[in-house]
Amino acid sequence: MTFHRRHLAFAGASALCAITVGLGSEAAAQSDDQTAVTQAVEDFRKAMLTADRSQLEALSADELSFGHSAGRIETKAQFVAGSTSGRSTWKYITLSDQTTQIVGNNAIVRHILTGDTVSEGKTTAIKIGILMVWQKQGHNWKLLARQAYKI
Repeated sequence: MTFHRRHLAFAGASALCAITVGLGSEAAAQSDDQTAVTQAVEDFRKAMLTADRSQLEALSADELSFGHSAGRIETKAQFVAGSTSGRSTWKYITLSDQTTQIVGNNAIVRHILTGDTVSEGKTTAIKIGILMVWQKQGHNWKLLARQAYKI
């Protein structure tokens, strides 16, 4: 069989088409994951605001490492217990400047958290940076690690 340039051009175009279609479906899956992670972050914000134990537990991985801006590190059980104890409550929580990067079955989320907490009748204004690592477990995104830092 004799090959001509047009055969090579057709083969190259077909391969490029297959690669583009493959990348298109990968990009769509990544976009779906990004949307799901963004929703999980919002659900987590609402759960912290309302001290919703069941939602905090559902959104957190069993292996959660939760770091506070003062340097305290908590497990999932410690974080959930502290967040739902009633000793400190949130008046509001706002997230800004959020970025999300999907890396395989993980997502890296960064944002600025501002809000007011009330503890022993005293209101404290909070403004901290947050780094979150989410992991896709089954069909759900779970918070695997969170570290706050002072800004």
